[in-house]
Amino acid sequence: MGSVTKIDEETREDEEEAQAKVEIWKYIFGFTNMAVVKCAIELGIADAIENNEGLMTLSELSSSLGCAPSSLYRIMRFLVHHNIFKEKPSSQGTTVYVQTALSRRLLKKGEKSMVDLLLFESSHVMMAPWHNLSSRVLNDNNSPFEGAHGDDIWKYALANPVHSKLIDDAMACDAKLVVPEIVEGCPEVFDGVKTLVDVGGGNGTTLQMLVKAFPWIQGINFDLPHVVSVAPESEGVKHVGGDFFESVPKADAAFLMWVLHDWNDEECIQILKNCKEAIQSDKGKVIIVEAVVGEDKGDKLEFVRLMLDMVMMSHTDAGKERTSKEWGYVLKEAGFSSYTIKPIRAVQSVIVASP
Repeated sequence: MGSVTKIDEETREDEEEAQAKVEIWKYIFGFTNMAVVKCAIELGIADAIENNEGLMTLSELSSSLGCAPSSLYRIMRFLVHHNIFKEKPSSQGTTVYVQTALSRRLLKKGEKSMVDLLLFESSHVMMAPWHNLSSRVLNDNNSPFEGAHGDDIWKYALANPVHSKLIDDAMACDAKLVVPEIVEGCPEVFDGVKTLVDVGGGNGTTLQMLVKAFPWIQGINFDLPHVVSVAPESEGVKHVGGDFFESVPKADAAFLMWVLHDWNDEECIQILKNCKEAIQSDKGKVIIVEAVVGEDKGDKLEFVRLMLDMVMMSHTDAGKERTSKEWGYVLKEAGFSSYTIKPIRAVQSVIVASP
């Protein structure tokens, strides 16, 4: 029996060693996936194919984009290998490139486009802090973003309008995907809500979509003055500038999406206390749309939540993704009597907190 166990262990070790020889290359050259997809967006490959009835030969594509065919072929070979585009034979016997569900997310104006989010995360500004991640682990007060740029991400955005717009566009990009899942997955959350303040609402995209879905709501888009000053006007939405660490405009309900994960527990508690003061009645509520880590280990999007936690470590001073227990802690400390977590078909869940 002992010899059988030893043989089994040796076989398993051999299999693990063989797998490690393959897997390590994903980490050595892992950056190429993001870099090549960014290249595809900048070249406009998906848009060119979409505008040509969804299929193009290499010759047609290179002519349309003004690219050298040999270089473009290598880019396309990589993208096809990763199932971002597909190849198929045409009726003339040539090979054509066609769209996939994944490539349509690379359309600059597509319904499911994630271009703005990808261009934000792959920008020089957001990539530089990753080189300092170990310093954050060794010294918890050392922000990788500040180490790379001399200021935290919010001060940097204030001084750099181009980067500030990248942030707003990226958050709007996510909102266009997540808000429909909120509307479909838990519309009852907005029952009886006549006024809704979107705390840290950026350019107002999220609130515009919520007001369209629930037209009885009057929306208040609340963010820093330099953010709301360039936000487009929209029916049913009023833009208000301010600082959520000081106060939040009064409303029936406060809404926060991808805001609280940027801050440490004490800062979260302060923001939530201000939201609690802002909701006008005992029936008021705070609606939080954030990742909840570790709820379902088998969830296909759990790896995204764990990657987001690393993003928070790299890009913020003390932000993090939280477990349900950690959400319970900050909500209790902020004075909320109860809360529920509602999973939706997204990276985030909807957390509804009552006074």
